[in-house]
Amino acid sequence: MEGLVERLEKAVERLETVCQGTSMCGDGSSKGVAQYVQAFDALLAGPVAEYIRTSKEVGGDVQKHAEMVQAGLMSQRALLVTASQHQQPTENAFSSLLKPISEQIQAVQNFREKNRGSKLFNHLSAVSESIPALGWVAMAPKPGPYVKEMTDAAMFYTNRILKEYKDVDKKQVDWVKAYLSIWTELQAYIKEYHTTGLTWSKTGPVATEGGKLPSGPPGGAAPPPPGPPPPPAPAPSSSSSDDSASRSALFAQINRGEGITSGLRHVSDDMKTHKNPALKNQGGPVRSGPKPFTAPKPACNANPSQKTSPKAPALLELEGKKWRVENQENATNLVISDTELKQVAYVFKCTNSTLQIKGKINSITLDNCKKLGLVFDDVVGIVEIINSRDIKVQVMGKVPTISINKTDGCHVYLSKSSLDCEIVSAKSSEMNVLIPTEGGDFTEFPVPEQFKTVWNGQKLVTTVTEIAG
Repeated sequence: MEGLVERLEKAVERLETVCQGTSMCGDGSSKGVAQYVQAFDALLAGPVAEYIRTSKEVGGDVQKHAEMVQAGLMSQRALLVTASQHQQPTENAFSSLLKPISEQIQAVQNFREKNRGSKLFNHLSAVSESIPALGWVAMAPKPGPYVKEMTDAAMFYTNRILKEYKDVDKKQVDWVKAYLSIWTELQAYIKEYHTTGLTWSKTGPVATEGGKLPSGPPGGAAPPPPGPPPPPAPAPSSSSSDDSASRSALFAQINRGEGITSGLRHVSDDMKTHKNPALKNQGGPVRSGPKPFTAPKPACNANPSQKTSPKAPALLELEGKKWRVENQENATNLVISDTELKQVAYVFKCTNSTLQIKGKINSITLDNCKKLGLVFDDVVGIVEIINSRDIKVQVMGKVPTISINKTDGCHVYLSKSSLDCEIVSAKSSEMNVLIPTEGGDFTEFPVPEQFKTVWNGQKLVTTVTEIAG
């Protein structure tokens, strides 16, 4: 009997702990915590907590990145609490309330840019490409589809992680599932509570940019109520009446019909400059017609340090098993010759350059390059072209797969031994594949960009659209 009582006491203690942590039991709802804030706390305690746990298991840069993501989610919770207690603010005030979230998004993306040499770069890229989903609070009337679009951007990199670690490291697979589940659950949360945009309170004071956002989930007593909003600015009393009066006078003159010209002064010949050239030589201000429209010049950057940011150094070096070719400009004779099968090549932000890779290598990635020519012998894995423009790739030996993603302008020259190569493309344009002929020339074939999708009664069927003419 004593053992049963002891077990019941422990169960009660656990229930009390859960209630205090999520504010969904007992007095939690009676203290003014909105239902959608409680639902967001459940998301933090579920998928987000699992993502943080798996990130700690992976460790290194992934763990640091996860802490930044968690900070961004807590900033978003603070905004949700503010929205649940205040009426919708002005646009300027709302922009100020969004600033903590945007700063966290920027911090997450900057961390990826500063760690491009990381062994877990695909993890950092998956998070960096999808973290703008936290901006759904400013996306009306369709915040849910916006989060889905950001999730799709992450899946390009998570698929690469799954491909690399699927049968090697289970914790990497668990990390992918945990991270993607955050955005999946967030979409369901938005659909239920914020379908057409962030839901603001119908009562309470109007949110102001000076108001301090609350911090994390409630753990004890409720915070004191916010102070009253500042008094509204005095309304311009005379401007509206002046505008209406001048508008009425304008329409009254127009309605006079032909009489409207009666007030015009007659101009004699001696007052016309084209009949009296002497008037042109007289001084005085010259009235000119309206100036033609010119595009406004971009505002000067207030931060001088951003103007004079130093150019990143050009690199061509072997780091472990990765060849890094970065920030090369107008370099037409880049060559990597001492290659091994286990090595990979990562080419980043190279412009107007040519790179030749000799021998057999595992994979090649071109990222954020412009007007780059790549010539290589053999690749046993994949050649990836991402976020680039005006790329030319020539295969001298064999390659099983070429992936083109978010790229405008890409010419792929295949060799006779690589005609069975698979070319996978997404969000790209102006892609052409050149096939060798018997005479040594190449025949160019465009990669389709337009498709037609129809419902056949059981599933969607997609075919290439043939454009006539």
